[in-house]
Amino acid sequence: MASISTKGRNLVLLASAILTATAAMAQQPAPKPQGLPAVSRPLSELKPTNVYQVAGSPDWKVMAKDSVWVTSARANHVVQLLPGSEKTGIVVDVPKPCSSLAYGWNSIWIPSCGAKKLLRVDETTGKTLAEIPADPANSEGGITTGLGAVYIVVKPSTLLKVDPETNTVVAKLDLPSDSENPFFGNGFVWVTSFGHNALLKVDPQSMKLVANIPIGPKPRFLTVGAGSVWALNQGDGTVSRVDMASGKLVATIECGLTGEGGEITFGAGSAWATLFNIPLTQIDASTNKAVKQWAGKGGDGLQFGFGSLWLSNLAQQTVWRISPDQK
Repeated sequence: MASISTKGRNLVLLASAILTATAAMAQQPAPKPQGLPAVSRPLSELKPTNVYQVAGSPDWKVMAKDSVWVTSARANHVVQLLPGSEKTGIVVDVPKPCSSLAYGWNSIWIPSCGAKKLLRVDETTGKTLAEIPADPANSEGGITTGLGAVYIVVKPSTLLKVDPETNTVVAKLDLPSDSENPFFGNGFVWVTSFGHNALLKVDPQSMKLVANIPIGPKPRFLTVGAGSVWALNQGDGTVSRVDMASGKLVATIECGLTGEGGEITFGAGSAWATLFNIPLTQIDASTNKAVKQWAGKGGDGLQFGFGSLWLSNLAQQTVWRISPDQK
């Protein structure tokens, strides 16, 4: 019998490895493409009414009494935007602001991943009124207000209830792992569980978990509107709609928003979502369908307020104010 040379054996092993890798790749599901071609249009057709220049990385926003506030983690500050103009107002220095913003009691509530604290800032003066120890569970987490309290999830996955009268933590609730994004609605705190493909319902008075609702894969950002919780699922780019009264999943909506980042908000009868390179998607609440989508360079943060959509184009260092009546 003829022997195989070392070079020959190496070639056989290489061919076998290639065949094995090819077979393994063939077994993997193909990644879902981004976007919905049937309703997509170029970003150039989306016309902002105002454009704000925000240095760094404009991202999270919150609506205050007469202004909009936006984080910029790369510049370590939070900036006030003045509606009706393209001017900025107060600038508050914050070490790596993250995990969204909240408004209440004439204050902006700012989680800081840099300081590992929750800062309370006066909306009129920009002065820090309180610093509460709170290490955000995830820079992509969240904060919300309701029933006389502020709620934020800290590491590892613990929901804190903060009393704004004393600026102290008055209750805690341990959540399932990787449950980091709270939103208040219909008398309850709703939290997406990224690690368990679920929406959690928390009674803020007893601080107990009262429901665990299976939804889409890897839900992260959420909002409320039209009697529902809307969750953006990073696992497959869909949006889950859950009826707040019944706690039932009523729709899973294809949006093609696959990828990390993004945000979702509600206003003018629609849920609106954003993602890098797909800055805006409109979901009609009456049909549970994505009806319009704008694709192009931009996006990542989105909120509705003052009758408008406020879109953070993080990489472009701008915030757009947009009418929801886009044709």
